[in-house]
Amino acid sequence: MRLVLGSGSPRRRELLAQIGVEADDIRPPDINEDPRPGELPRPYCVRLAREKALAIAASDDEIVLSADTTVALGRRILGKPEDAAEAAQFLYALSGRRHRVVTAVAVRRGDQIWERDVVTQVKMKSLSDAEVNAYLASQDWRGKAGGYGIQGPAGAFVPWINGSFSAVVGLPLAETANLLVAAGYPLYGVST
Repeated sequence: MRLVLGSGSPRRRELLAQIGVEADDIRPPDINEDPRPGELPRPYCVRLAREKALAIAASDDEIVLSADTTVALGRRILGKPEDAAEAAQFLYALSGRRHRVVTAVAVRRGDQIWERDVVTQVKMKSLSDAEVNAYLASQDWRGKAGGYGIQGPAGAFVPWINGSFSAVVGLPLAETANLLVAAGYPLYGVST
């Protein structure tokens, strides 16, 4: 059984390695990630994870794992910022507030799909201009939903989370492991 990671995210590869999983192939999907008009963060994230899994061509002996992570500020979706100005806008919007990080995972084997989504509450401290500017200069915001990565320098901005740390990074490990086992992947030497 071969595992195909439907993501170009190095963070997802690192997280999988933590549970002893190395993808046999990496095939980032090419899908439109724009939210639909009026789409809420959680359904949006679930839809993208599923669409990514379905967009990957796979043979019968391959399991496809895809995921999507979205930062939700109320009903607003904060995706990956286009530039430093948008990253700054996101950081100032999150400053001193709680928000949600939604990560959805989809595992596909043949025509069957197993899915889970995890919502984690995150509190960001009030940020000074100096903190925001230093973070923007680090370039760590690039390619990260909400304009920050909790596993990097922005971890110093987050005094509290309620939920899954690995989901905020990009892949909820407990839920992902369960999905892989359900799909027949021999995790821990066990397959169904």
